[in-house]
Amino acid sequence: MSVRGPEALASIEDALRDIRREEDDLSRRLARSAERLGKFRETESELFRQLARIRLAPDVQAEMDTQLSHAEAEARGMLTNHNKNLESAEARLEDLEADLSRLAAVRAEAAADLATRRAELTALAQKVEASVRQQPDYQRAEARARELRAIAAQSLGKTAQAETDEREKGQPYRDDPLFMYLWENGYGTTEYRAGNVTRMLDGMVARHIGFAEARPNYVMLGEIPKRLREHAAYQQDAAEAAEAELAQLEQQAIERAGGGPIQEAVAEIEAHLAQIDDDIVDAEDQRDDAANTLSGLAEGADPAFEQALELLATGLRREDVKALLADARKTTTGHDDTIVAQIDDIRARAKDEDTEARQYKERLRVLAARRRELEDIQWEFKKSRFDDPRSSFKEDKLVGDMLNDFLRGTISAASYWEHWQRSQNWSGGDWSERLGGPLPKTREPAKNSESDWPEASFGGGRTRRRRTGLRGGFGGGWGAPGGTSGPSGGRPGSSGTRGHTGFKTGGGF
Repeated sequence: MSVRGPEALASIEDALRDIRREEDDLSRRLARSAERLGKFRETESELFRQLARIRLAPDVQAEMDTQLSHAEAEARGMLTNHNKNLESAEARLEDLEADLSRLAAVRAEAAADLATRRAELTALAQKVEASVRQQPDYQRAEARARELRAIAAQSLGKTAQAETDEREKGQPYRDDPLFMYLWENGYGTTEYRAGNVTRMLDGMVARHIGFAEARPNYVMLGEIPKRLREHAAYQQDAAEAAEAELAQLEQQAIERAGGGPIQEAVAEIEAHLAQIDDDIVDAEDQRDDAANTLSGLAEGADPAFEQALELLATGLRREDVKALLADARKTTTGHDDTIVAQIDDIRARAKDEDTEARQYKERLRVLAARRRELEDIQWEFKKSRFDDPRSSFKEDKLVGDMLNDFLRGTISAASYWEHWQRSQNWSGGDWSERLGGPLPKTREPAKNSESDWPEASFGGGRTRRRRTGLRGGFGGGWGAPGGTSGPSGGRPGSSGTRGHTGFKTGGGF
């Protein structure tokens, strides 16, 4: 069962909302946990004061009571300020969550409007298609485009075969250390530089392995793919020019049929969607900063909070306090034993609370990493225009089991994104569909390659483009050439560009 592009994007966004909701919940739990730890310390201090009133002389008891009460009062004021900071951070996060929800709703409305306008354009194109196809100019242009596409594909195939031959037939040369030594030092060329003795020894090696005869063969193995790549590039340019001529005839037919205003409306909505996507990125990064602030406060990273707990702990670590508890344990009076048991209980509860807080913190780190990765996938998804209604995915498990595997850390973000790319298809493709909006030239992801050109074509891999300044549209540009075969290099963010060239991995739910 296939999944349509808009539905797939909605599933990703639902998962993001779930992650953010759990992050918020954990941050609040951590905040409450930190608050309880402070209260446990205060309770422990009060129990020691009660114990002192029973066991110590009045003057000694008064001194200890004064010291502990002073630490409590000072710490209480710090904890009050800490709680105010927590409340402010929680309110800020709630406001940003509301902004994200609002932007998502605005985007969904604009996307639906765009789909409606595209359907109108496609319907208009279908009305005039039959008559246009009968026109001699169009038939010639279509035949020419078909012919050049076939030639370009043939050239591409020859280039791929030549590169395979170069890898296979060139390997014995590369495996020969003597040949590669002479080759890398430019022996037999004007680039060769060596002293007299080295020249003599190199000459002996060259004669021994037949370098003079082998070198031209190795050079030719590399030159053939290079020349074929240049020829394939020329043929591809010619095919694209023919396609552009055909598209121009189609566009003229649509304009004559009154489709111009619809296309203008489509362009306006695309620009609006591009702006919304930029706003979503900004809102996500602001939310990220706010979430980090809240989690930092909740985890006790606030210096005032740390100082408050340390004040309470320092008071309870005093030697006279330790001695008081040790003496109380040695006796068997009922009141002493009750207070000692309460102290042991409050310490055990504080230890359990601290253990649980550590688990919350670790979970928060995993959630934050997973959310950032899924936000990157969401952005790549829209940038590749996979949310176009004409986009669909063969594997419905992408929004089911596989999404859960990614969230649990069973598969990496890079692997998950590659599954999206391999599963994606575009509907349509004839000229009436194209006039309903150009389909992106999405490329099948290939192992160790980021292009549909043969390996190392045109000097190597494709240059990655950052999103800043790209044309707008539905998911980053419905009206612009689109589609990527891998992570694009990251989306910009307020906390620094998300510029890792691939997705992060690791962690686990």
